[in-house]
Amino acid sequence: MQQLDNKRLVVGITGASGSIYGIRLIETLLGLDFTVHLVISNAGWRVLKEEMDWDVTNREGVLEEKFGGLGGSLVYHPVSDIGASIASGSYLADGMIIMPCSMGTLSSIAQGSSDNLMSRTADVMMKEARPLILVPRETPLHAIHLENMLKLSRLGVRMIPAMPAFYHKPQTMEELILFLVGKVLDSLRIQHQLFTRWGEPDQRG
Repeated sequence: MQQLDNKRLVVGITGASGSIYGIRLIETLLGLDFTVHLVISNAGWRVLKEEMDWDVTNREGVLEEKFGGLGGSLVYHPVSDIGASIASGSYLADGMIIMPCSMGTLSSIAQGSSDNLMSRTADVMMKEARPLILVPRETPLHAIHLENMLKLSRLGVRMIPAMPAFYHKPQTMEELILFLVGKVLDSLRIQHQLFTRWGEPDQRG
């Protein structure tokens, strides 16, 4: 698989359920020596508190506690910092993944509102023709959700819904999570061994 030019990726975590997906993605990228620019919406912080029991009163402190020492480099940007480096197309990020992506964030991107750093950076990826991957996590979906996904898909945005597979016979919830993270990395042509591929022997002991 080809290597990304700068090994710089933007990761967004929104208020959709499934923040563990974004956490595992960040851990994996840092372990692969990437620079990860992280944007978390205010609702995303709420979900991290509710689902992961994070103490989010000191946001930068909890990020250092959870991700420090993993290798790579983590750069945190508040979602209100519209002047951050990643808000400009001149900053050479290799792409952006929003995992999980709420329907509100997806709608904001589809309408080009750029009203915070999350949607602005996504807009930059689109205008610069760089990879933008959204991992929607909602069910059921109504017509507006689907129309927004179709609109973005036609513009080249990759949709990877949080739909784990079972052909690799997952035995734990962690394996289901890593399957989705692996599908995101596959879309970016980043080598990994997060799950057993179809037709390959099971590497589990």
